[in-house]
Amino acid sequence: MLNPSSGLQRLLDGPVGPGRLVWIGLRSARRGPVGEVESARLSPEDGLAGDRYGGRAGGKRQVTLIAREDMAAAASFLRRPELPPVLLRRNLVTEGINLIALKDRRVGIGGAVLEITGECHPAPGWKRSLVLAGTTPCVATED
Repeated sequence: MLNPSSGLQRLLDGPVGPGRLVWIGLRSARRGPVGEVESARLSPEDGLAGDRYGGRAGGKRQVTLIAREDMAAAASFLRRPELPPVLLRRNLVTEGINLIALKDRRVGIGGAVLEITGECHPAPGWKRSLVLAGTTPCVATED
């Protein structure tokens, strides 16, 4: 827990400005390919229609998000010009908004309202996807 008067906590508690949705992807099956779509139907009962987590009403991770800015940072660490969203296996890619500051808040995307409940750590599929794409996710060197 952060000190309530710390600069970081004040930043996280501050107002969040508008961002934008830049990419939508659906995962039809576990370890299956992620398909890019132009639009998707989201409902409290079914989650994201067409996604493997759809239909799990009330469950965690009905929709997963990642910030384009975080993708750019990860690409830089991996010495790649970019990381295509399909490799990272998330549903929504945002731009211009701090997703960490949205924890325990509700956010509108299109006509839907999402409740951000926490972080979504990298899935095992990320490593497999990155390796298949020719990237070694972690390299240790000895001097």
